[in-house]
Amino acid sequence: MTTVRAEPRAANLPADVWSAAVTVLRGAASATLVCHVAPDGDALGSMLALARVLREQGTAVTCTWGDSTWVVPTSYGWLPDIECVVAPEEVPPRPEVMVVLDTASRDRLGVLGSLADAARQLVVIDHHAHNSGLGGVQLIDPSAAATAVLVEELVRRLGGTVDADTATLLYVGLVTDTGSFQHSVTTPAVHAVAARLLADGARPADVARQLWGTRSYGFNTVLGSALSRLTLEPDAVAGRGWVWTWTTREDLGAAGVALDEIEPVIDVVRATREADVAAVFKQDGDGSFRVSTRSRGATDVGAVCSALGGGGHKLAAGFTSYDDVDATAERLRAQLASAPAP
Repeated sequence: MTTVRAEPRAANLPADVWSAAVTVLRGAASATLVCHVAPDGDALGSMLALARVLREQGTAVTCTWGDSTWVVPTSYGWLPDIECVVAPEEVPPRPEVMVVLDTASRDRLGVLGSLADAARQLVVIDHHAHNSGLGGVQLIDPSAAATAVLVEELVRRLGGTVDADTATLLYVGLVTDTGSFQHSVTTPAVHAVAARLLADGARPADVARQLWGTRSYGFNTVLGSALSRLTLEPDAVAGRGWVWTWTTREDLGAAGVALDEIEPVIDVVRATREADVAAVFKQDGDGSFRVSTRSRGATDVGAVCSALGGGGHKLAAGFTSYDDVDATAERLRAQLASAPAP
């Protein structure tokens, strides 16, 4: 007897929630799509992919994010349609429909935080476990591996065309938040999504080369500076170990690289065998530090960063610190001392 196996589901939300989102978006003459400040591949890929499908159905679309010092991330300048994004001051003050993507809290909207209250209709699409909710239609599924997973499902429910560029954008979101399918969120359903996107024209070799296979000389010099400051505290985090370092705005200036270009430094630091938790403090132009944290599996860094005013996932999260390096390290060290397991 042949057993018919049901296709795995990568997103698990009630049918009425999907229907509500489809109804709002199909009826929109215009829509403003906003992702979180300092956007990553999942935020940008999800936003730009949904924008392509909405434009196809005749919706006038504006895409942006709310950094006070707004620039297009250099490392994502190759994405399809990235040239269509605009600075936050160019968005309409009262959007007909606002779609918030990959954003767990109002503060992560930056200077656009109040726009969610001004919008006539609001749709939130996210997969963060610590999403505080902004109201409106909420496509929030913490079990989803990436916001791109939810957008992929939404796009198909909208009846949109997933062409090669749209598939590439969604694939970028998927591989970014699964760590190129290395993280524990990678399931058979995630691979099923990837298979559909490859069938639609995404080219994994090209995406991998852009995301991980190309680094500037300047990045390597900043990486060298960061590694020269590396500190291992094997007794921290209740004996699970913590390794951390920092970069300065002078490092970036001398190397001629932007802040977003050095995000991969954390991927090198996190490989330290003796530590469950890794952190990199990256100094911004205003003197503040954008802190990236990663866990090898025994510590919920999402809860830690939420307590420090940020957020993210259980194994990958961040926050912004306005203290100096030593004070930032002490705050994080103290929070990690009582950090829960995932």
